[in-house]
Amino acid sequence: MKITDLKVFIVGVPPRQWGGRYFTFVRLTTSNGIHGYGEVYCDTFGPKAMTAMIEDTFQRYVLGMNPFDLEAMWRKAYSSGYTQRPDASLQGVMSGLEIALWDIMGKAVGRPVYELLGGKVHDKLRSYTYIYPDYTKGQDDQIFWNPHQSAERAAFYAAQGFTGIKFDPAAPYSAFDPRQPSMESMELCRTFCKLIREAVGNKSDLLFGTHGQFTASGAIRFAKHVLEPHNPLWFEEPTPPEKPEEMALVARGTSVPIATGERLVTKYEFARVLECRAASILQMALGRVGGIMEAKKIAGMAETFYAQIAPHLYAGPIEALANIHYATSLPNFLILESIETFDNFHNQLLRKPIRWERGFVIPPTEPGLGSDLNEEVALAHSYTGDKLHLEMTNHPVH
Repeated sequence: MKITDLKVFIVGVPPRQWGGRYFTFVRLTTSNGIHGYGEVYCDTFGPKAMTAMIEDTFQRYVLGMNPFDLEAMWRKAYSSGYTQRPDASLQGVMSGLEIALWDIMGKAVGRPVYELLGGKVHDKLRSYTYIYPDYTKGQDDQIFWNPHQSAERAAFYAAQGFTGIKFDPAAPYSAFDPRQPSMESMELCRTFCKLIREAVGNKSDLLFGTHGQFTASGAIRFAKHVLEPHNPLWFEEPTPPEKPEEMALVARGTSVPIATGERLVTKYEFARVLECRAASILQMALGRVGGIMEAKKIAGMAETFYAQIAPHLYAGPIEALANIHYATSLPNFLILESIETFDNFHNQLLRKPIRWERGFVIPPTEPGLGSDLNEEVALAHSYTGDKLHLEMTNHPVH
């Protein structure tokens, strides 16, 4: 059995759907007709450039390979062009191709991917969601800066069964960060925490998101005056990801657990986080970090530091499936990010929907990832723009 073919799908996300501007999926095909699906999560280049990178990497390292030879493929691609160092764009490409190879392996042996990763540790996976608007009630994107509407929505999620609710009113995040938080921003965030805590009581953990906006001193100040009185489960990415030594200062300066990892790639970058004690909760994005096997290695390292894993998801349903299989196999799993209950465009893109029940995702039992991409839906929503999946504010924030 050899890999013989690649197809790339760039799928535009319809308005009022979540997970980014578009999703990048790959389909690999074997010589005996097995299809495997993966997802590339990379924001640094537009979809045309990313498609070219995927095709180039496929031609060099995946075409003709035995799909079970993951370790050799990973090392060859990681070292391509005499780099042999973490590269976010390359790792995103490798992640999507590697996830598709796992899907093929599971289908080839008739077992779900988590059984190839050490077996099932969890029968169900605790999940959390961001607070998103309820457009049927007249809410709009301003909910992200409206603490009263957000508290109302948080109560709705808690009633659904979510035991974790995330919000990030400290935006915008800028290409010119890090910065000190303004008094106005801290007061708004304090109101968010107060009203949402009152709305959900002790039914749900509060997960406070930032995107590397703050200096270490600013983040410590923010944590003490805004977060600590409301006991959130985590303070996410308080400083930029490039220097974990600074994030470690925040971890030592607050009682709130620090979470990070969505922008990090490979075991090498996560090793620095662990060695610095910069975070106790790791949030790798499986479509970016280097794939499922690389993420599994990181989880093993994390065990030795008593760090827990909370896979990140601001992407599509194939990365979501990869997260589910990965998390199912982990002894140090904490919580899984979902896009509400997945009863949205994510499940429309799958032949078999992700199963969510009262705050938990139920791992599939079918071979491979447990579902295939619905290619008809994907092709009906082809993305033809040239913008990035996510974009930062390109001016300083004061």
